[in-house]
Amino acid sequence: MNYRFPLIEKLPPYVFAVINHLKMEARRSGEDIIDLGMGNPDLATPDPIVEKLIEASRNARNHRYSASRGIPNLRQEISRWYERRYNVNLDPEHETIVTIGAKEGFSHLVLALVEPGDKVIVPDPSYPIHSFAATIAGCELIKLPIDNGPEEMMEELRNLEFPKSEQPKILVLSFPHNPTTVCVEKSFFEEAVALAKERGYLIIHDMAYADLVFDGYKAPSILEVPGAKEVAVEMYSLSKSYSMAGWRVGFCVGNKQVIAALTRLKSYLDYGIFQPIQIASIIALRDCDHIVPEIVEVYRKRRDVLIKGLASAGWSVPSPKGTMFVWAAIPEQFKKMGSLEFAKNLITNAGVAVSPGIGFGHRGEGFVRFALVENEQRISQAMRGIKSFLND
Repeated sequence: MNYRFPLIEKLPPYVFAVINHLKMEARRSGEDIIDLGMGNPDLATPDPIVEKLIEASRNARNHRYSASRGIPNLRQEISRWYERRYNVNLDPEHETIVTIGAKEGFSHLVLALVEPGDKVIVPDPSYPIHSFAATIAGCELIKLPIDNGPEEMMEELRNLEFPKSEQPKILVLSFPHNPTTVCVEKSFFEEAVALAKERGYLIIHDMAYADLVFDGYKAPSILEVPGAKEVAVEMYSLSKSYSMAGWRVGFCVGNKQVIAALTRLKSYLDYGIFQPIQIASIIALRDCDHIVPEIVEVYRKRRDVLIKGLASAGWSVPSPKGTMFVWAAIPEQFKKMGSLEFAKNLITNAGVAVSPGIGFGHRGEGFVRFALVENEQRISQAMRGIKSFLND
């Protein structure tokens, strides 16, 4: 019998799977492929966090089902973390919820807030789940160009006009931005909040890369804007700042009605994160802020090696102020082949895997994304391979 699955048919083939297949085929053939594709942090989780996990895991009381919204002590620590970092006060009972990483939290949050046919505004290009969570929920996507910077994006947002009965339900923001590395100042959020209040939609701000910033830049929280909690929630992940990607710990904070909606939905879907991981996450937020700058410095050095190496190859690329990525326009002589074919060529001819820009949306075409997930020596080796390919 030939079954149809209409929802799955709405989801296009995952572009990155093509690159992963080609990368694995090359490795099976004995080739050394330097993988700068997926943003999968390679740095070890700090020792105090790991040690707390081990200690908590030995306690049988922690082996039972946990709480889907997060244990109280972790939610209290999230509130303290926000107050310390951003001078933002949060009620841990009603304005915070722990999620199984930002991706799960974001997906279920969108599902909790919308009805099929609702409009959701998303940046283009964007991290794939920011668009596809809305698609999965049956929403209409409104693409907002971000590739020319925050000023043009805000201008486009101002100019979006809909009848009052057809206003978008959600505006998705994410700064520092993956994949474009665009960063904003607090003034951007001030205008975004004002527009949301005027037009009646909610804002979800994903700030997964809030700490991965360089050259004196500090990423603001949207909740620093007075009154932001009336229209906004913010998501954060411990994956990058604390090198806890595989642990799958994130949280969502802000508007209490939105938090309540996500809490109710999650209560039907999961029993929460393994409790020892939550206990260890308390240590991360409470005791490991001094380690975060060390992690950031590793990424900064890698960024500089990559930018310098590309320049040496004749490929001039701006140095990003944030994220663990470099967003690079394809060199002019290769533009016609498109980002997917160019990425394939980098694997075949340079021994380097990158993410094709088309995988992040229509406006990502013409770009590739480098992830800073190899050490400086391996990045230097990758740049030599690219230089040889580009100048062959």
